[in-house]
Amino acid sequence: MKIVIFGTGGVGGYFGGRLAQAGEDVTFIARGEHLKAIQTSGLKISSIQGDFIIHPAQATDLTQAIGKVDLVILAMKAWQLDFALEEIKNLIGENTVILPLLNGMEHMEILISQFGKKKIIGGLCRISSFIAGAGHIEHVNINPYIAFGELDNSRSERIENIYKMFSKIENITAEIPADIHVAMWEKFVFIAGTSGVGAITRKPIDEYRDIPESREMLINTMAETANVARAYGVKLSENLVDDIMKRIDQSPKGMFASMQKDIMAGRPSELDNQTGAVIRMGRAVHISTPTNIKIYEELLPLENEARGL
Repeated sequence: MKIVIFGTGGVGGYFGGRLAQAGEDVTFIARGEHLKAIQTSGLKISSIQGDFIIHPAQATDLTQAIGKVDLVILAMKAWQLDFALEEIKNLIGENTVILPLLNGMEHMEILISQFGKKKIIGGLCRISSFIAGAGHIEHVNINPYIAFGELDNSRSERIENIYKMFSKIENITAEIPADIHVAMWEKFVFIAGTSGVGAITRKPIDEYRDIPESREMLINTMAETANVARAYGVKLSENLVDDIMKRIDQSPKGMFASMQKDIMAGRPSELDNQTGAVIRMGRAVHISTPTNIKIYEELLPLENEARGL
């Protein structure tokens, strides 16, 4: 299978690296010093499950030089998608499949409008990893998990082929959920809540979960997002937030959400794609999201400063 990893950060670098390690034909899209390092010294992965290097690694910033591919895995920041759409078009052939692993939900409609519903499958992942330096990805927490499925939840041949490809890789859990929409929204409820509250408190999840006031904020934030999903017809469990909190109470020390880390470092973040998206989608279906609005209003000045606005 000919694969392009569009966005060679913590997610794309790790999963793409593991696919290349398994012998798949993988090309990495990267930029600047990160790209130069990958081209000259390979892609280095430091992982709690074992380090490795992909060298030589196929890497470029010119999608037109790659040609048509079988699978495009989108792993850039959600706010970078609009800038990447024209470049992605260079990769799309008759049988190309696009697997988005972006945080958020609004990107699904953008992709469908640009490439057609037939090209898009649903997807999500769980991993704690980041760019540690040029050409270097560090995986520090969470056993890698990836899930994907057809938007009609059928078990198509292409989904089965992608599943076989990932499931043969040791230490990666791959899954085809019974309902990919439920799975994506469950992830969104968790990540939007922990990102927003984490960015407000500037504390790791194991600290703010134990403070009654910030714990209540987290629960309310996630409950609002879950209500938005249900208003869109997504069949989320009524116990979802309770179940997520049980997992959060077991989470290890020192974990920060990626949006939270960006805001704390003064970098552009996914605030608009996560908290902002919850607010916009809530308004569209007449669901109140006051906790998310409060978080957005308090974080927006920091986001604007990071973007030079």
